[in-house]
Amino acid sequence: MEVKLGELPGWIQMQDFTPKGIAGTFQKGYYWYYSKYINVKKGCVAGISMVLAAYMLFNYCHSYKELKHEWLCKYH
Repeated sequence: MEVKLGELPGWIQMQDFTPKGIAGTFQKGYYWYYSKYINVKKGCVAGISMVLAAYMLFNYCHSYKELKHEWLCKYH
């Protein structure tokens, strides 16, 4: 996260965009999230509530087209 704007093209070229590299990036992100929010000594509901909020937002965005259509319908 400390990449300067001038170093950005070189940094992007160093990244691994193969399917194995992308899967490794997702796995690294999952382990980071799990160790930071889920697997802690003094737990709280922050990690689980963030997952729930992301799930709710995803479902809302997925069904927005149908919801918008219902809003515009006139009931007589």
